Amino acid sequence: MTSCPCGSGRGFDDCCGPLLAGAAPSSPEALMRSRYTAFTRADLDYLETTLAPEAKEDYDRAETETWVKEAKWDGLEIRSTEDDQVEFVARYKFRGKVFAHHELASFRQHEGRWMYVDGVMNPRPTQRAVEKVGRNDPCPCGSGKKFKKCCGA
Repeated sequence: MTSCPCGSGRGFDDCCGPLLAGAAPSSPEALMRSRYTAFTRADLDYLETTLAPEAKEDYDRAETETWVKEAKWDGLEIRSTEDDQVEFVARYKFRGKVFAHHELASFRQHEGRWMYVDGVMNPRPTQRAVEKVGRNDPCPCGSGKKFKKCCGA
Protein backbone atom coordinates (compact mmCIF):
# COMPACT_ATOMS: atom_id res chain seq x y z
CA MET A 1 0.00 0.00 0.00
CA THR A 2 1.41 3.40 -0.97
CA SER A 3 1.02 6.44 1.25
CA CYS A 4 -1.41 9.08 0.08
CA PRO A 5 0.16 12.17 -1.54
CA CYS A 6 -2.13 14.44 0.51
CA GLY A 7 0.02 13.94 3.60
CA SER A 8 -2.69 12.45 5.81
CA GLY A 9 -0.40 9.61 6.84
CA ARG A 10 -2.89 7.04 5.55
CA GLY A 11 -2.60 4.79 2.54
CA PHE A 12 -3.90 6.03 -0.81
CA ASP A 13 -6.49 3.22 -0.94
CA ASP A 14 -7.88 4.27 2.47
CA CYS A 15 -7.68 8.02 1.92
CA CYS A 16 -8.03 9.81 -1.43
CA GLY A 17 -8.27 6.74 -3.66
CA PRO A 18 -12.00 6.13 -3.06
CA LEU A 19 -12.76 9.83 -3.62
CA LEU A 20 -10.91 9.92 -6.93
CA ALA A 21 -12.88 6.80 -7.87
CA GLY A 22 -16.21 8.58 -7.25
CA ALA A 23 -17.00 8.42 -3.52
CA ALA A 24 -18.34 11.65 -2.01
CA PRO A 25 -15.93 13.61 0.22
CA SER A 26 -17.18 13.88 3.80
CA SER A 27 -15.85 17.40 4.42
CA PRO A 28 -14.18 20.38 2.76
CA GLU A 29 -10.81 19.16 4.09
CA ALA A 30 -11.33 15.71 2.56
CA LEU A 31 -12.15 17.36 -0.77
CA MET A 32 -9.09 19.63 -0.51
CA ARG A 33 -6.82 16.68 0.19
CA SER A 34 -8.31 14.69 -2.70
CA ARG A 35 -7.96 17.65 -5.08
CA TYR A 36 -4.28 17.97 -4.14
CA THR A 37 -3.86 14.25 -4.81
CA ALA A 38 -5.64 14.70 -8.16
CA PHE A 39 -3.13 17.44 -9.03
CA THR A 40 -0.24 15.08 -8.22
CA ARG A 41 -1.77 12.40 -10.45
CA ALA A 42 -2.86 14.79 -13.24
CA ASP A 43 -6.46 13.58 -12.80
CA LEU A 44 -8.09 16.40 -14.77
CA ASP A 45 -11.54 14.79 -14.78
CA TYR A 46 -11.65 14.77 -10.98
CA LEU A 47 -10.40 18.35 -10.76
CA GLU A 48 -13.14 19.47 -13.14
CA THR A 49 -15.99 17.48 -11.58
CA THR A 50 -15.21 18.82 -8.09
CA LEU A 51 -15.62 22.44 -9.19
CA ALA A 52 -18.83 24.27 -8.29
CA PRO A 53 -20.78 25.32 -11.40
CA GLU A 54 -19.71 28.98 -11.10
CA ALA A 55 -16.04 27.95 -10.75
CA LYS A 56 -16.18 26.00 -14.02
CA GLU A 57 -16.68 29.27 -15.93
CA ASP A 58 -13.00 30.19 -15.39
CA TYR A 59 -11.59 26.66 -15.67
CA ASP A 60 -9.13 26.17 -18.55
CA ARG A 61 -8.53 22.45 -18.90
CA ALA A 62 -5.65 22.75 -21.38
CA GLU A 63 -3.79 25.23 -19.16
CA THR A 64 -4.39 23.08 -16.08
CA GLU A 65 -3.17 19.99 -17.92
CA THR A 66 0.09 21.67 -18.92
CA TRP A 67 0.63 22.91 -15.38
CA VAL A 68 -0.09 19.66 -13.53
CA LYS A 69 1.99 17.53 -15.87
CA GLU A 70 5.06 19.76 -15.55
CA ALA A 71 4.83 20.36 -11.80
CA LYS A 72 6.66 18.17 -9.29
CA TRP A 73 4.57 18.10 -6.12
CA ASP A 74 6.39 18.33 -2.76
CA GLY A 75 3.62 18.26 -0.19
CA LEU A 76 0.42 19.65 1.24
CA GLU A 77 0.10 21.43 4.58
CA ILE A 78 -3.39 22.03 5.95
CA ARG A 79 -3.11 25.12 8.15
CA SER A 80 -6.72 25.42 9.31
CA THR A 81 -10.24 24.26 8.61
CA GLU A 82 -13.29 26.20 9.64
CA ASP A 83 -16.84 25.53 8.46
CA ASP A 84 -16.61 25.61 4.65
CA GLN A 85 -13.06 26.98 4.34
CA VAL A 86 -9.65 25.32 4.30
CA GLU A 87 -6.38 27.21 4.53
CA PHE A 88 -3.55 25.27 2.95
CA VAL A 89 -0.09 25.49 1.41
CA ALA A 90 0.77 23.24 -1.54
CA ARG A 91 4.47 23.06 -2.36
CA TYR A 92 5.74 22.21 -5.81
CA LYS A 93 8.48 22.79 -8.37
CA PHE A 94 7.61 24.15 -11.78
CA ARG A 95 10.15 24.64 -14.56
CA GLY A 96 13.00 24.53 -12.08
CA LYS A 97 11.55 27.02 -9.59
CA VAL A 98 10.18 26.23 -6.13
CA PHE A 99 6.69 27.52 -5.30
CA ALA A 100 4.37 27.54 -2.28
CA HIS A 101 0.72 28.00 -3.23
CA HIS A 102 -0.92 29.47 -0.08
CA GLU A 103 -4.70 29.71 -0.31
CA LEU A 104 -7.82 30.08 1.79
CA ALA A 105 -10.20 27.91 -0.22
CA SER A 106 -13.99 28.07 -0.02
CA PHE A 107 -16.25 25.08 -0.53
CA ARG A 108 -19.99 24.46 -0.55
CA GLN A 109 -22.30 21.55 -1.01
CA HIS A 110 -23.94 21.21 -4.41
CA GLU A 111 -26.44 18.41 -4.93
CA GLY A 112 -25.21 16.70 -1.76
CA ARG A 113 -21.48 16.82 -2.60
CA TRP A 114 -18.74 19.18 -1.49
CA MET A 115 -17.40 21.37 -4.31
CA TYR A 116 -14.54 23.84 -4.62
CA VAL A 117 -15.92 27.37 -5.14
CA ASP A 118 -12.93 29.73 -5.08
CA GLY A 119 -9.96 30.83 -3.04
CA VAL A 120 -8.05 33.80 -1.74
CA MET A 121 -4.34 33.66 -2.46
CA ASN A 122 -1.90 34.49 0.36
CA PRO A 123 -4.58 35.23 2.98
CA ARG A 124 -3.65 37.61 5.76
CA PRO A 125 -4.55 36.83 9.37
CA THR A 126 -7.25 38.99 10.92
CA GLN A 127 -5.68 41.94 12.68
CA ARG A 128 -6.75 42.69 16.22
CA ALA A 129 -7.95 46.24 16.74
CA VAL A 130 -6.50 47.73 19.89
CA GLU A 131 -7.91 50.99 21.18
CA LYS A 132 -5.13 53.24 22.39
CA VAL A 133 -6.07 55.18 25.49
CA GLY A 134 -4.28 58.45 26.17
CA ARG A 135 -3.10 59.30 29.69
CA ASN A 136 -5.66 62.09 30.04
CA ASP A 137 -8.55 60.21 28.43
CA PRO A 138 -11.38 58.87 30.61
CA CYS A 139 -10.51 55.40 31.89
CA PRO A 140 -12.21 52.63 29.82
CA CYS A 141 -13.18 50.83 33.04
CA GLY A 142 -15.96 53.39 33.54
CA SER A 143 -14.74 54.83 36.87
CA GLY A 144 -15.01 58.43 35.61
CA LYS A 145 -11.35 59.08 36.49
CA LYS A 146 -8.60 59.91 34.04
CA PHE A 147 -6.77 56.82 32.77
CA LYS A 148 -3.48 57.97 34.35
CA LYS A 149 -5.11 58.16 37.81
CA CYS A 150 -6.98 54.85 37.50
CA CYS A 151 -6.00 51.73 35.53
CA GLY A 152 -3.01 53.43 33.90
CA ALA A 153 -1.32 54.14 37.23
